[in-house]
Amino acid sequence: MAAALPNIGDWYRLDGGESFEVVAFDADDGTIEIQYADGAVEEMELEDWTASAEEKRLAEAEPPEDWSGSPDADSDSDGLGADDYDERRLGASSLDGLDMFE
Repeated sequence: MAAALPNIGDWYRLDGGESFEVVAFDADDGTIEIQYADGAVEEMELEDWTASAEEKRLAEAEPPEDWSGSPDADSDSDGLGADDYDERRLGASSLDGLDMFE
């Protein structure tokens, strides 16, 4: 089935090649950012997307079986970035004021 407009998060295949996920769509710019399962990212013009869909060269696809998300995704589980650095995260603050030689 041909896709007229890209849907972010959906997977597609162009000319029967490697499947890719739409990760961004900027209608104002007329660009679509796509990412392959290996993490490679490319940009496609909306004009090219539409032409490929009309020519039935673009088809919806299933994500790869082993797909677990973008390899570039932030795996920082504590939700703190470099700008949120705090000494207390190191555990040193719990020893502040302790005199080890008393």
